[in-house]
Amino acid sequence: MTTLCFFRFWLGFGIGGDYPLSATIMSEYANKRTRGAFIAAVFAMQGFGILGGAAVAIIVAVAFKNAFPEPPFNVDPVASTPLAADFAWRIIFMVGAVPAALTYYWRMKMPETARYTALVAGNAKKAASDMTTVLQVELEAEQHKIDVIVNGSSYGLFSRQFMMKHGKHLLGTTSTWFLLDVAFYSQNLFQKDVFTAVGWLPSAGNMSALEEVYKIAKAQALIALCSTVPGYWFTVILIDRIGRFTIQLIGFFFMTAFMFALSIPYDQLRGTECGSRLCGGHHIIFVVLYAFTFFFSNFGPNSTTFIVPAEVFPARLRSTCHGISAAAGKAGAIVGAFGFLYAAQSPTEGKQEQGYPTGLGIRTTLIILACCNALGFLFTFLVPETKGRSLEEISGENSGEKLSEYT
Repeated sequence: MTTLCFFRFWLGFGIGGDYPLSATIMSEYANKRTRGAFIAAVFAMQGFGILGGAAVAIIVAVAFKNAFPEPPFNVDPVASTPLAADFAWRIIFMVGAVPAALTYYWRMKMPETARYTALVAGNAKKAASDMTTVLQVELEAEQHKIDVIVNGSSYGLFSRQFMMKHGKHLLGTTSTWFLLDVAFYSQNLFQKDVFTAVGWLPSAGNMSALEEVYKIAKAQALIALCSTVPGYWFTVILIDRIGRFTIQLIGFFFMTAFMFALSIPYDQLRGTECGSRLCGGHHIIFVVLYAFTFFFSNFGPNSTTFIVPAEVFPARLRSTCHGISAAAGKAGAIVGAFGFLYAAQSPTEGKQEQGYPTGLGIRTTLIILACCNALGFLFTFLVPETKGRSLEEISGENSGEKLSEYT
């Protein structure tokens, strides 16, 4: 466990750097007409990663399950997890290193963006050279223009100038990402608990370990295929037409609506317990409503919270502010993951999972997550619309008149 946590820390360290870099690199190389679609497309590749991860889990689980058929846990708790299962989870885990390794060479060869080289490093000649290499178009360095912009936008993150100009924006990007991830990661990490509670998956005791891996991966793949991935690509197609602000409002609004539609009639949708199974209920409706929350998170704030911080801040602070916003999101993920784990436990003594205190129950927990989405809707009004505007226009870096207010 210590080894796992150690390397997961460094995984988080790497992804924590890659989030702002991927968004900023694409933001600064794209043109203003299609910039949103390009950044959204970078983020949308997560969808294929989710499907790829599920496919690996399904293939490995099926292969090991066929080779080592075992009884369910309730029949034989020891034999239900064959020794070979120890290899299965390691293989699934290790395959994740392959795509990361494939990107390493090209990442090392990628130059700094021209905006960073020019506006932060102040080297117009190197910026022009890099752009000539990337775009294969001859560009002329204009050092005197760069000097004017650099001298006028040299304020730091903790300066009064930054707080006056971008403090509200940073509050908007951090708060919306935090609130989104409280709900989004709770839903992602505990899909199996929700689907088991409504009877879409058998209880863990009625499956062997490898069968459980297979069925959970299949359920998550179906949700991703039918809602998560389409949501990403709807954003790619529409973001430069209807704008980031509108998509984020739409996403938070419908996430809130569908979460309330799930939680308020939760007992009717779930059905009643008849021994070891559920009777009645409307499980298909429940799964469809649950899938729509994922669709509108990705055709909504899960995409836009990644995009907007890469556009709204000045070049010298763009990656830093994006990183701060992403870190706020992961803080929300921690709150959501641990909070849901405890809050979703049954409020009835003796019905909660072993080792946990009684909680609020899944219904009340889903209502709380819906309220988090509603707060995200309100905090979206702190975030400006960036559609169709250059990065310098958004941040005020290309206007001596705008800059003069703060210099």
